[in-house]
This record gives sequence, C-alpha cells and structure tokens, in this order.
Amino acid sequence: MSEAIVTHPDYVKVSITSNVSSVASEKSFPSHITVRELKGKLEMITGASMDSMKIELFNDQNKSIGILDNDDSTLKSVLNNNIRLHVTDTNASNFEDLSGVEKYEMATEEYEKREDTVQAFKKRNKLGRFNPEVQAKLAAQSEENKEKASQINVGDRCEVHTPKQPVRRGEVMFIGETEFKDGYWVGVKFDEPVGKHDGIVEGKRYFTCPNKYGAFAQPRHVTVGDFPPELDFSDDEI
Repeated sequence: MSEAIVTHPDYVKVSITSNVSSVASEKSFPSHITVRELKGKLEMITGASMDSMKIELFNDQNKSIGILDNDDSTLKSVLNNNIRLHVTDTNASNFEDLSGVEKYEMATEEYEKREDTVQAFKKRNKLGRFNPEVQAKLAAQSEENKEKASQINVGDRCEVHTPKQPVRRGEVMFIGETEFKDGYWVGVKFDEPVGKHDGIVEGKRYFTCPNKYGAFAQPRHVTVGDFPPELDFSDDEI
C-alpha cells in the first residue's frame, strides 16, 4: 500500500476491531515500531494469533484502503491517525456467535427432580415463592383477583391503580386467564398512549387498540365506575 506520514511524530492513534471479539477499542502505538511488533500488541488486545493475523485498514468513511502486509514496515510509514484496524485471525472461529450452536434444554419434569439446582436450593430453604408466607400471600392475591374479575365487564370504564405508577383511565377490553401468565387479568385500552402494546402479548391478540394504548393489570388494581375521559385543557392557557 502507499506510504503515508502520520500527523503526530511519536504515536499513531487508531481504533481496533476484530473477528475474534465484538469489543472495539482505541489505542495509540509508537510510530517507530514495525508492523510485526504491532501484531504482537494486537495479539494481546484482540486474542488473534499474530502468526495468522490479517490487518485491514479502513478510513473514517468505513472504506477499506489497504492491508498491512509488510511486517518490516514502521507504523509512521504506513499509517495515519484515526485509521481503523480490523484484525482477522484466519484460523479462528467467531466464538461470540452462538447462533449455530445446538442448545441443550432440560425438560421441566427432569429439572423438578434434580437436587443440585437453584430451585431445589430455594425449596430446601423455603425461599422466594417456596416461603410459606409468600405462598399464602400469593394464594390470597389470586383469590382476590378471581373475585374482582367476576365484578368487571368488558366495556366498563375504569381506573388502573398499579403500584408505583400514576392512576390511568380507560376502558375494559378483556377479562380472564391468559397464556402469558397464570391467573386472571384485565386488558385495558387507556385514554392516552400510556400503555405497552396494542392488545397483543407474546404473539397472541387478546383485544384491539392503538399501539401503546393497551396494557394488562391484575383485577385487584382495577376499579370500575363512572370515569369519563379526562379532558386536556393545557392548550387553552399559556
């Protein structure tokens, strides 16, 4: 490749990418070292073997402008500042790409029987949902949700009082059990785009509304009644 003189007399500043790792970095190297010495440093940075290393150069428009193929050249004769060095280990696989790796999935029944799992540890020590007090609380909430759900009808106006969130008004669009989570749930179309979806959760449509107007809430957090849409007069005064 053509020779170029760096703008800094002592160091060359470059960015580094690699086929071995998805992590990019910026480094400065002494301009007097050789390409062979640079490969030794890049081996420690990227993990690519210097003996099977290919270094391709890219400019700030991400256009390839050459390859460092002369190990005896000094950096000041072949590099400019702010070049990107893309390091390829020609003998390496991309171990960060696991898309082609067959994944092992343990059957639920088999997992339940094992004694060396996190779940087994929690069971032995009665932690989390295996704590009797927590189980009693969840059971009580489930019964409350079931009872409240029986008192709500599709089309009811409502207010949703989800903990740690502002009160939101809307219309009941769905009541019942779902596939995405156990228990009874109320699907609500809010008056404003303060929801999470358009009535579809995990690929299944439970009701229809504009995107970001829909959400699900536990029945115990839903109050039905005469709750007309709140009018916004913010544009009437300045």
